Amino acid sequence: MARIGGAGAVLSDEQIGAFVHEQLAAADLDGRSLLVIVPDGTRSCPLPLLLTAVRGAVEGRVARLSVVVALGTHAAMTEPELAAHLGCAGRNHEWWDPATFVDLGTIPAERIAELSRGMLRWPVDVRINRAVVEHDVTLIVGPVFPHEVVGFSGGNKYLFPGVSGRELIDLSHWLGALITSAEIIGTLGVTPVRALIDEAASMVPGRRYALCVVTRSGGEELHAAAFGEPETAWAEAADVSAETHVRYLDAPVRRVLSLVSTRYDDLWTGAKGFYKVEPVVADGGEVVVYAPHIREVSVTPREIESIGYHCRDYFVEQWDRFKDVPWSDLAHSTHLRGAGTYDRASGEERFRVEVTLATGISEERTRAVNLGYRDPAELDPEAWAADPDTLVVRNAGEELYRLR
Repeated sequence: MARIGGAGAVLSDEQIGAFVHEQLAAADLDGRSLLVIVPDGTRSCPLPLLLTAVRGAVEGRVARLSVVVALGTHAAMTEPELAAHLGCAGRNHEWWDPATFVDLGTIPAERIAELSRGMLRWPVDVRINRAVVEHDVTLIVGPVFPHEVVGFSGGNKYLFPGVSGRELIDLSHWLGALITSAEIIGTLGVTPVRALIDEAASMVPGRRYALCVVTRSGGEELHAAAFGEPETAWAEAADVSAETHVRYLDAPVRRVLSLVSTRYDDLWTGAKGFYKVEPVVADGGEVVVYAPHIREVSVTPREIESIGYHCRDYFVEQWDRFKDVPWSDLAHSTHLRGAGTYDRASGEERFRVEVTLATGISEERTRAVNLGYRDPAELDPEAWAADPDTLVVRNAGEELYRLR
């Protein structure tokens, strides 16, 4: 494993290019086919710069070079979006097409119980985009940020759930929901979800490398880059991300106004504006998710508008009712609604904080999914910033806020 930069650094394009060339020069790539897996547009990352460096370092050496965007189950990027995002040719991970996948095997229930520390005992089929097994070497290129499901994103997460089948996506996200976003987000080391992802990655044939980078939130500059096997390169970058992407407050705040980045085009992705601030909100407080540009709960088919947003225990206590709903949808529901309790006898659900949308989603649809509503046209972020009891977070979605 090798790394350049750190939390206080800003790397030049020349430094980045030289680092990529040096690391790939030492990699066993000659005559082999190379698959590069990268994030979609919901992550801040200077991909054209990185991919130009990768292509320059392997040109004339590899037999074939392909680039796939790790969508997970996000919306596909259009051809113009792909061109601008990558700076070169590439394609979407077509998760909606069963022909995309090949089977790698099954992780048995007993092993899932070990990896999840007893929280789940359920077998899972491991399927992955066939391009991974049809190439000799896989190179993961992408940023590392605090993440609500796994602790810190990046590394093998670009394989699972990035280009994986729905089974492991659902299982890993529901495991994260059982732990809860507030507990797992920004947790360093191998969390139970990271252990599950790494287990699945160990079933992938061929050699795996990762170029894990730490991006300035909301920008294109890099603080650091690490290269090596995915597990070690990711861990090194996560340490830098923990220093770079986590802001600490001395005391909880009564209200947060999250000005959600326009890189998120639906609530499914824009909900990061809640995840990243939930830990600093006082009991009984409120998070207002401000995103006039968001007009849909999800731009791809989901069950969210039929189940609404609820706390974890709402689903756990009524598991027979919800067990057949895609577990990723249940997980997203709990992550956005936050901590709470549910009394099965009375049917009463209580939440630690209130969640209010000030988006392009109508009041009727917002309240129908069990969230509060404010008209974004009547909300003045600058006036709210003058309120000492309100924290206004700009470009919300990547930096995590925590109490000291």
